[in-house]
Amino acid sequence: MLILEAPVGIDHPASRNMNANPVPTLAYYRRIFSAYLLGGKSHLTFWHETPTENPNAAPNELGEYYMLFAEKADHRGHYDASGVPQLDYHGRIGLQYNPIAIAQYGLGNYNAWRRTADPERKKKFFLIADWLVSHLEPNAKGLSVWNHHFNWDYRDTLKAPWYSGLAQGQGISVLLRAHKESGDAHFLDAARAAFESFQRPIEDGGIALTDESGDLWFEEYIDSPPTHILNGFIWAL
Repeated sequence: MLILEAPVGIDHPASRNMNANPVPTLAYYRRIFSAYLLGGKSHLTFWHETPTENPNAAPNELGEYYMLFAEKADHRGHYDASGVPQLDYHGRIGLQYNPIAIAQYGLGNYNAWRRTADPERKKKFFLIADWLVSHLEPNAKGLSVWNHHFNWDYRDTLKAPWYSGLAQGQGISVLLRAHKESGDAHFLDAARAAFESFQRPIEDGGIALTDESGDLWFEEYIDSPPTHILNGFIWAL
């Protein structure tokens, strides 16, 4: 099944609030056709691994992440000089750090380290945890977020720097595991700072939105009207 693209992975129309009626841009369709019909390599190859539940994950403890992210842990694309993965969006966007991709790469390597005790996997995991700590930035309301520093053509163009509830949740998932494994308080401090965005509504710089039915959403994209992307909400938790 063809699953439409998002900068984080899955943004299928069925996972959106249909009342929002988002209309993809021409640039969106160009990326889709290039990647799926013409076989071009792009950031899409990172997002669309086969989703696989991790049988070693337990709901009552902070251990392996519940998605394996095995293919993402072995990202075959670009890395910077320190070993942090980058995604190639081609064209005017080019190579970029995507904090969601970086966090998922870290979680995949964490799972692999826990299963194999491979010191290289441990090194990669803590490299990502350190990157996440050092790249938390204050948004316009002073909350700590992981920004995307490139414009993104969605329903409207998301102007850089923009942040995402999914990035917040995935980054926190890495940092809590880094704190558990190392005992280093600066990982926990960074996780707490990032978590504040979940406690604030969008108008106050957070990612939380209460809809007309009184239901709480953590928004993958901060857009108006909101799109309520279901998988982004779930993975943010």
